[in-house]
Amino acid sequence: MPKMKTKSGAKKRFKITGTGKVLVAQTGKRHGMIKRSTKFIRQARGTTTLSKADTKVVKKSFLPYARG
Repeated sequence: MPKMKTKSGAKKRFKITGTGKVLVAQTGKRHGMIKRSTKFIRQARGTTTLSKADTKVVKKSFLPYARG
């Protein structure tokens, strides 16, 4: 069997931690900051981890060779 290809979009959006969790950028920070509250912008800094259910989907469908 040939190797499965990793989805190119997933490569750029997700990172697998050492413990197997999936890191993603916070949502809602691309544009329209003027209408967002300062509190929202402050709390949406950095990255966050996906839920367990979403982690399962991402690792199975988009990152087939992800360890963890």
